Amino acid sequence: MTSSTPAPEPRLTALSHGGGCGCKIAPGVLAQILKGTTALPVPPQLLVGIETADDAAVYQLNDEQALIATTDFFMPIVDDPYEFGRIAATNAISDVYAMGGRPIMALALVAMPIAQLSTETIGRILQGGNDVCRAAGIPIAGGHTIDSVEAIYGLVAMGLVHPKKVRRNSDARVGDRLVLGKGLGVGVMSAALKKGALSPAGYAAMIHSATKLNTPGPSLADLPGVHAITDVTGFGLAGHVLEVARGAGAAVHLRWDTIPLLEGAAELARQRHVTGASNRNWAGYGQDVCLPEGFAAERRALLTDPQTSGGLLVSCDAGSVQAVLEIFRQHGFEAAADVGEVTPFDPEGGPRLVVG
Repeated sequence: MTSSTPAPEPRLTALSHGGGCGCKIAPGVLAQILKGTTALPVPPQLLVGIETADDAAVYQLNDEQALIATTDFFMPIVDDPYEFGRIAATNAISDVYAMGGRPIMALALVAMPIAQLSTETIGRILQGGNDVCRAAGIPIAGGHTIDSVEAIYGLVAMGLVHPKKVRRNSDARVGDRLVLGKGLGVGVMSAALKKGALSPAGYAAMIHSATKLNTPGPSLADLPGVHAITDVTGFGLAGHVLEVARGAGAAVHLRWDTIPLLEGAAELARQRHVTGASNRNWAGYGQDVCLPEGFAAERRALLTDPQTSGGLLVSCDAGSVQAVLEIFRQHGFEAAADVGEVTPFDPEGGPRLVVG
């Protein structure tokens, strides 16, 4: 009579073809998929739909309240199940904050390879999401589960906002300054992690950034000088800046030297720890970006680096920059920085984004 030892569980990242917001469909492909969908009937109460590629849908309930609804889910970016759950939940809730709202509840989206992962591991993923929702002050009120070939976790997140305080990504104005709340580099660090090249300090920095809730959103929306807010996720800083520019019918000038980076991210990018999504992002929108002569490849990689649970990007008038930075500081976002400005767009062929 023989006994067999159960096979060890696979690493979470080994079960997925991509991780975090790097799983997003490339910008150019997504544009083709969604082509024509804006022709669908839109009720007047729908304040924000899919027309501007915004962070969430917003539906006005009455004169004082509008409902924010969003969903986000992806495959593992790390092997620790608890941290995967935390990152995915933080990322999903961020879209509520990016609209200027306060989250009120969430639903869990759970797709797991039941034959390969133990119930204990799956439970740790869900616990990570639960703990983030608890930190945000909201319940997970339900959800849906399926057996899947890849591990997928995320949330449907809902929030409330005053209709006059909704902050779209399309309402920036020429002359506005752009403030970024978190450093770039999560994608680069996740690529290094998969190759065993990320130091313990780098891993800690990545987890800290990706699990930090973007709580300044509602306070930022209270400032009259704040015109637009979005969050930087899978399309990278350049991609989300381009969405802001196109929505406003304007252009943007970013100052590279002022853009915050996670510690160690620049060196990892120099070592070519870059995600495939970074290259897909550039292929999708690089024709709209003007880079200075001799701009290093690793810098371009960081501009297009997919950020899982990235920072808020705020467009505000020049007189509000210090107030915006102070709100970020009050919420513990010490890296927040003024990174550029909204400029007029030349329709005769000028670039939408200039990096200097």
